[in-house]
Amino acid sequence: MSVLTFEQYDGEGFSFLNHTLSELGNYGHSYFAVIINGGLFFGSLSVVLFCLFSLQIADSPWSYPFFACLALTFFSLAAIGLFPINVYHLHTTAVQYFFIFGCVSSVLYGLYLLVGKGRLFSRTTSILASCSFFSMAAFLIVPLLGLELTEGDRAFYQEMLVEMHRPDIWWPAVFEWVGISCFVAWTTNVMLNLRPTFKS
Repeated sequence: MSVLTFEQYDGEGFSFLNHTLSELGNYGHSYFAVIINGGLFFGSLSVVLFCLFSLQIADSPWSYPFFACLALTFFSLAAIGLFPINVYHLHTTAVQYFFIFGCVSSVLYGLYLLVGKGRLFSRTTSILASCSFFSMAAFLIVPLLGLELTEGDRAFYQEMLVEMHRPDIWWPAVFEWVGISCFVAWTTNVMLNLRPTFKS
């Protein structure tokens, strides 16, 4: 509903190729901004609790830093909902730390599997963890390469606002959606792999 009812300054609708998740939570452009922001906040806090409870069934010491960092990642995602783009500096800081903690979480997951020999393994989950790391790292690193994808090569997380005359394919939005999609797919697989453990 947020995507369908989104309207920018020139009356154009939402496009995943040149609009960001932050803009869906922008009060004034998205009629359902409160739903997006509330969902990010309460949904992410629920996953934070999931990560903390998962520490109780740890099968390796390496699972502690993994679940702790994953909790911080979702806590940052909750902060994105709590401080929407209308609160610009707090919002962009939350976006920055979401991608940083997301990268670190995927690395700690790899250490958990390789060094800690953890049981939360499947080929799909491992591939998605790699995709999550590379896509979220790209969101942070690509602006540093001097490719002029943003004005003055500013960091992508500082480019979350609607701008006039935006190109049809706007790289900060593309990199953000790819990173978020890979991260959500990976963490969903991690949770599904844990589910049989909780049932037993």
